[in-house]
Amino acid sequence: MSPARSRGVTARSLADDLRARTDEELAGLLLARPDLARPAPADVTALAARATTRTSVQRVLDGLDLAHLQALEAVVVAAPARVEQVAALLGTSRRRATELVSRLVELALCWRAPEGVRPARPVADVVGDPAGLGPALPGVPEGDRLEAALAGLDARQRQVLEALAWGPPVGTLSLPAEGTPAPGSVAEAGTALVAAGLLARVDESHVQLPRQVALALRAGRLHRTPASEPPAVEHTALDPDVVDAAAGGRAADLVVLVTEIVDLWGSRPPRVLRTGGLAVRDLARLAAHLEIGTDEAAWLLETAAAAGLVAVDGSRRAVDEPAWVPTTRADDWLAEDAGRRWAELARAWWTMPAAPGLVGTGEGGRVNALSTATSYPLGRLRRQDALRGLATLPAGAAPTEDGLAALLRWRHPLRSARGGTDGAAGLGVALREAEWAGVTGRGAMSSPGRAVVGDDAEDAVEQAATLMEPLVPPAVDHVLLQADLTAVAPGRLDGPVRTLLHLVSDVESRGGATVHRFTETSVRRALDVGWTADRLLAELATASRTGVPQPLDYLVRDVARRHGQARVGPCAAYLRSEDPALLDRVERDRALSMLQWRRIAPTVLVSPVPAPTVLDVLREEQYGPVAEGGDGGLELAIAAVRRTPGPASVPVHVSGVDDEVARQVVALLRRGEGARASGLDDPGTHTDPVVVSAVLREAAVSGDAVWIGYADDVGGVSTHLVRPLSVEAGRVRATVGDGDVQRTFLVHRVTRVRAAD
Repeated sequence: MSPARSRGVTARSLADDLRARTDEELAGLLLARPDLARPAPADVTALAARATTRTSVQRVLDGLDLAHLQALEAVVVAAPARVEQVAALLGTSRRRATELVSRLVELALCWRAPEGVRPARPVADVVGDPAGLGPALPGVPEGDRLEAALAGLDARQRQVLEALAWGPPVGTLSLPAEGTPAPGSVAEAGTALVAAGLLARVDESHVQLPRQVALALRAGRLHRTPASEPPAVEHTALDPDVVDAAAGGRAADLVVLVTEIVDLWGSRPPRVLRTGGLAVRDLARLAAHLEIGTDEAAWLLETAAAAGLVAVDGSRRAVDEPAWVPTTRADDWLAEDAGRRWAELARAWWTMPAAPGLVGTGEGGRVNALSTATSYPLGRLRRQDALRGLATLPAGAAPTEDGLAALLRWRHPLRSARGGTDGAAGLGVALREAEWAGVTGRGAMSSPGRAVVGDDAEDAVEQAATLMEPLVPPAVDHVLLQADLTAVAPGRLDGPVRTLLHLVSDVESRGGATVHRFTETSVRRALDVGWTADRLLAELATASRTGVPQPLDYLVRDVARRHGQARVGPCAAYLRSEDPALLDRVERDRALSMLQWRRIAPTVLVSPVPAPTVLDVLREEQYGPVAEGGDGGLELAIAAVRRTPGPASVPVHVSGVDDEVARQVVALLRRGEGARASGLDDPGTHTDPVVVSAVLREAAVSGDAVWIGYADDVGGVSTHLVRPLSVEAGRVRATVGDGDVQRTFLVHRVTRVRAAD
């Protein structure tokens, strides 16, 4: 049962404030700050203790926008603060100030005390000098006296104060310890200001501007420019339909390129480096094959790996080198619709911890694609910040990079300040990758892209796939065969036609239409896996809208006629042919000297080199052999398509708290509070060091007595009834029992704490 609570209720501490909240409000807190729910706190006191740890406070501050950060600074400055004071300090309306402060209270960064809103205990320390203000100091003129003192300043004195007015509050100013400074000098002005209480001396060479004086110089404002609303973002307004069409084209390209990687690596997998990852040469070869840059090729590989489509071969034979091959998951992926294939890739990119921009960089060594060195979770955070910021703009808005950067600085000022500029995972890289992924089109967020970057992880892929499917240009089921031994695919190929062209031709160029080239080598690939010339020509005729040109017919039949004239068998290997002249050429060919031929008959050569190697070398030198079994029959090669099981857990999912978990934790909190109130099983006793410290601090503020267990030098534990007076620097100063005698306890020796009845 949740307690009744009104907005006017105030409390003596953050824990009291949390106890007075409804179940829905506590669940909202846990959803906004999921670190408070893992592990589940036993009661509200433990929840308050966890909410006031420095790490947790820093985490939630990182997610605040500039408006809420400035409102928090206003609460710290004016604490206990009233909404009117916050509005005045921010230069905003009372309504907006109420919204900002209410959200800070919901996040447990502030709590409502009887005299006003107060920040949670560690907030002021984490915030530091709020708005560049120093501390409020004693001895400073107040009210009319302060205004009169400022009005009476000369130009030099005002110049000194205004130099410190907007922070930082400490400046370098050497004041003479004795004697009179030179007339008209800065030192003279500083001496006069210190004497008037408008500056405070820190040491021999530094002075500090008191908070009261700084606020007066700022006319009661915390910042020069109000930031209660996000900045206007310079952008180009595009037709959303045009944006979606551009994104659909990019999505089709992404699907085609990843499909090409699966096909290529299924038959010709590259090796894995000893240090992990992909060799630079193999990356360059892949980029050349796909006709893209190595940076985009690295991005494609990392995205495909994150989607579970490629991995290190885990089922290889002992004699095989480790290789990068498609996974069994890739076969399922190839069978899906284009929209679904794109959505899985886009979501994998969105969640992957890898930063492909790191490939080719690194001090002391090159970062290889698919290596562990590309893992950079901060890059994922920046990528997601950038795209979420872009998603807040109207449909069709394509912002300038500077305009979007300004918006991101407003949305996440603390993260932006710490992150700086990072060429490998910066804003420009994130936007470029988003365009490659089809999440954006012409620089604006696409409709399917908004689904990809949404918070609903379970439905994101399904929603994105549904939105993208009608935008992806449909696949074509035909090609146009040309007399120059090329085939033009007027669109994206899929299904049997794609498989046929991949087997019997090589891609020559890409673009609006893909050009495939037929060569002796490509035709021989089909013959090597058992296709006949007639079957191959029939399949090409079916796939073509222009019939089979005579040059292509001649090429296929000529290669088929010569195909298999030489046969290889184990001896370790032998080569036989009915044409002795052919064997004469093979035997004299210096390029084949490593095979160490020996003539055992006019029509037979033998080699100590294993048959598969002999077969590969002869094919490379364009002799066109086929494999022969021990019975003299042909051994037709089966297209070797390698697969490996996918990784155990892909893609990466960031742990969070959903509605159900939040409700369960709230129920646990209520049970803990109920047990505490009833006194069952001594439920009010806390042993968690974080909670112990928080309970002692709360007691010091409220003046309540608590029971503590305290360990002595030899490990014995004694029990004391104490009334804490202060908790600082790891020590508790408290009175013991009912007396006034004070004693100091070390916090790390307090084994447990319990509120006194």
